[in-house]
Amino acid sequence: MPQTAANAIDLPTRDVIVIGAGFSGINAGIRLRAEGIEDFLILERADDVGGTWRDNTYPGCACDVPSHLYSYSFEQNPDWSTTYSGSAEIQRYIQRCAMKYDLHDHLRFGVGIVRADFDDADGVWRLTASDGTIHTARAVISAVGGLVEPSTPAFKSRDDFKGAVVHTARWDHDVDLAGRKVVVIGTGASAIQVIPSICDEVAQLTVLQRSAPYVLPKVDRALPERMKATFRRLPFAQTLFRRTLLAITEGLVGPAVILDSPLATGMKKLALRNMRTAIEDPTLREKLTPDYDIGCKRVLFASNYYPALARDNVSVETTALDCFTETGIRLVDGREIEADVIVTATGFKINIAEPPFPIVGAGGETLAEKWGGPGGKAYKGVATAGVPNWFFMLGPNTGPGHTSVLVYTEAQAKYITQAIRTLLDKNLTAIAVKPKVMRRYHDKLQNRMRYTSWTSGCQSWYLDAHGENHTLFPGLATEYAWSMRRFKLSEYEVV
Repeated sequence: MPQTAANAIDLPTRDVIVIGAGFSGINAGIRLRAEGIEDFLILERADDVGGTWRDNTYPGCACDVPSHLYSYSFEQNPDWSTTYSGSAEIQRYIQRCAMKYDLHDHLRFGVGIVRADFDDADGVWRLTASDGTIHTARAVISAVGGLVEPSTPAFKSRDDFKGAVVHTARWDHDVDLAGRKVVVIGTGASAIQVIPSICDEVAQLTVLQRSAPYVLPKVDRALPERMKATFRRLPFAQTLFRRTLLAITEGLVGPAVILDSPLATGMKKLALRNMRTAIEDPTLREKLTPDYDIGCKRVLFASNYYPALARDNVSVETTALDCFTETGIRLVDGREIEADVIVTATGFKINIAEPPFPIVGAGGETLAEKWGGPGGKAYKGVATAGVPNWFFMLGPNTGPGHTSVLVYTEAQAKYITQAIRTLLDKNLTAIAVKPKVMRRYHDKLQNRMRYTSWTSGCQSWYLDAHGENHTLFPGLATEYAWSMRRFKLSEYEVV
């Protein structure tokens, strides 16, 4: 049940508080219990676990990482139904993990944290919830994730439109699309799943494209019962299969996405062939051909996207949007497009490299001030100098561009719980990464970033206003995981 101001008095100080109950927060809880740390809470502002996969229920919503890789390595699921799981199946998996590892006594739903303040004297964090309740803990694991708050541009005359406006991340299932005129704004990861899923039921579908994505084929099919039975009977076979998938993404997809290499050239040809096979109209082909190097923006996966765009009732507009009207939208060239429903597939406010709420560290200085400008800075993506006993999961420069994010977050969960175990066992007041350690790590990372495809000239959500990438890790997931295998207290200032 949600916390209320009435029970805000004398809340006990916990050893650890985890903020967020998505994949990362549940992983953190499981690792804390494995380390023998039981005095912790997982605070979740919604009413269930799941995070992104709880909130995203739009038609066609699914992961673009194979199911057997997009799951915990220590809790493999032999019964995935398809090669790439849908959001509902992933949500059920997270719920089962929370139940199996007995986390529900540690979970508090309906608790949204809006501010965090470190008490230098006592060495504790005071977390202010939206209802005014103060939660106190010796250490905090921030697992709020990067895909949380929907991003909706301030469309001109937005309120003039008389129809329904639906964001993909907050899908309204009461809105009937059958036989309606629909406009989809955006051609990113959610749009390429929504468009094929609704195109056969709507009367007319207009897609507003700002820049064409590279779209690789996605071979998705029902997994055979024989495979499931084998994995249930022989778990090591599933482990081997998972490792093979990871090796493919690391050895082939990673170098192709991260670096300008022969593999990147081959991947570009495959993406363009995927488009040309489905699109015969030369004018439409030209619209759908990206004008930047592959990997510079997120590479997408779908085999049904281009066939959907080739349908008679679907059209693609590359002219910029000017404003909403009462009956639809107007483009900057003056043309008006009628719509009954407008779908904003405009992604998320990416906060991997920005504080999710005001965080005041040692000496009363905010995290944003300690970062010294736009873009987050954290040692190995988990710890920032001057912010003691605070650890990020999926923090700055720990996002993947080519494989499962869980490879990164599992490594972070192990590292962070080692750090907290050290804090508690040695009865330390505070530990914070040394400024020179963090600075040296960040500078090395940004130097490597200059040689990646992400900084090759296009503008994407990976980059900040200064063109720096504070979002992705400029290397392979296995490299990052190896670097996180052991916490070293010598790299931290100790009180």
